[in-house]
Amino acid sequence: MEKIDHREREQWEACRKLRTKGFNGCVLAGTGFGKTRVMVKSIIAKNKVEPGPVLILVPFEHLKTRFKDEFIKVLGEDEGTHFVEDHCHMYCYASISKLKASDYELVVCDEIHLGLTDKCMEFYAMFKGPKMMCTATMPEDPEYRKRLINLVPLAYKITIDKCVELGIVSSYNIECVELSLTDEEQRMYNQVNKNFGYWKSQLGIDAFTMANAILASKSKGRYSKEDYAAATGFFRAIRQRKGIVDHAENKVAAAKAFAEIVSDYEGRMLVFGGDNAFTDTISDGIEGSVVYHSKKTKKQRELALQKFKDGESHVLCSTKALNQGLDIPDASIGLVCGLTSKALTMIQRVGRLVRIDPNDPDKNGRVVVLYVKGSQEEKWLKNALRKTDPKNVQWIELNAILEKEDTISSEEPAPLIQKT
Repeated sequence: MEKIDHREREQWEACRKLRTKGFNGCVLAGTGFGKTRVMVKSIIAKNKVEPGPVLILVPFEHLKTRFKDEFIKVLGEDEGTHFVEDHCHMYCYASISKLKASDYELVVCDEIHLGLTDKCMEFYAMFKGPKMMCTATMPEDPEYRKRLINLVPLAYKITIDKCVELGIVSSYNIECVELSLTDEEQRMYNQVNKNFGYWKSQLGIDAFTMANAILASKSKGRYSKEDYAAATGFFRAIRQRKGIVDHAENKVAAAKAFAEIVSDYEGRMLVFGGDNAFTDTISDGIEGSVVYHSKKTKKQRELALQKFKDGESHVLCSTKALNQGLDIPDASIGLVCGLTSKALTMIQRVGRLVRIDPNDPDKNGRVVVLYVKGSQEEKWLKNALRKTDPKNVQWIELNAILEKEDTISSEEPAPLIQKT
């Protein structure tokens, strides 16, 4: 009961603060907090005072269902269904240019860090009513961060680590496991890295900003052919370098080994690949795994998710599609095989593992991150973890996990999956 009390109290506080701001503000809360419920309760509260059509914007189609389900949980089957039908209009951000701002009394933006594009900003500028927004963390892009700050005030904020402390979500560990490249991969990486250094030197101190400016310029003659060659070469080297570490052969072998451990302990694992092609490669190497990513049809994705939930498969491989919006409380471990430098992505992936499971109240979410030591990937990982409590992070060699599952001492890293 204590966990439920904390959750309800904090959700109520978030609703209260939104109301005091005229239902115009942003809720910044760690994944698993229940931001959708806060939005739904606040929509209902506003409708009682000022009835009118509500526009709910989401980044992905499946999030529409999550909102509908939440209305039903709060109001009951009949009243919740009628409320959605009578008052709510749900669209993805991709459709925003087709909408008319004057048709709505309230705009609700889910995962607002994905709804700050130029088209979205044009719509918000035309809309004169209150806007309620939510996200797990502030956008990392400086321009998008500025846009959000200027759109609405911050109404409520709670970090994922505070949620852990209050028992709103389960505890978690992040285990960073170093891997090496094959000799051929290392040769390729060294060459690409050399190219990257060359193009970077041609662009100057802030190479990334300069390269973006060159490629975005529409003014003929402002930059030379050499400038364009440097900008394109710079970004090509970044893509090539990331491609090598994303597709490292040793990651497939490690993912297969982890899958076998999870299967031995009758656990379930989420695997995040660097891109869809490598996600498919990992899945091909893990017997009985299923795949859920953007290149699969809706029917294929639904079938994969159902097989995972029903226990037909103990490994669900994805790229980005599972980062946001899907509750998978019975996953025992998350395996990250493809990295970005964004703390937001890391927080979202941790969030897939820390949602409270009523069937396992002592659950501990585990995220194992495979990274290529000495590569740019190691720098991305350290940057992605900058908002994570250091006490929840371990840096471990692969053999320390794989070889010592049955012979753990108090000084050594915790086993991948705790035996029961």
